[in-house]
Amino acid sequence: MNLDNVKMNVVETAKNGVVDQATIFSFAQTDSFVTATYSGGLILQGYLVGTVHQNKLSFSYCQLQTNGKIDNGSSECEISVENGKIKLVEHFIWTSRNGEHGFNIFKEL
Repeated sequence: MNLDNVKMNVVETAKNGVVDQATIFSFAQTDSFVTATYSGGLILQGYLVGTVHQNKLSFSYCQLQTNGKIDNGSSECEISVENGKIKLVEHFIWTSRNGEHGFNIFKEL
C-alpha cells in the first residue's frame, strides 16, 4: 500500500485531539519514507515524518494551531482499505502535553 499523493481527513478524533474533518492531510511516500503536510480547522500548519512497514505507519508530528500553540508528538497507525479507500487508525501520544494520548481515524478523500 502506498500513501504517495493521498489526501485524507480525520473522521473521528479523541476528545483531546485538535484535528477534525476540516483538517486536510497531503501525503507523500518514497519507498518506506512518508511525509505529510496538513492544515485546516484548528491547525494553521502541521508536518509529519515517518516510515511505513507492511500495514503499519509510525511517525512524529509537529503542528501550529490557529491560537498560536505549538504541539508535537508521535503516532502509530494501522493501515487498511475500506470500500476502496485507505483508512488509518492512529494511536497518538502528545510529547508537548505530558504524554496525553488518544486516537484518530483518517479516511482517504
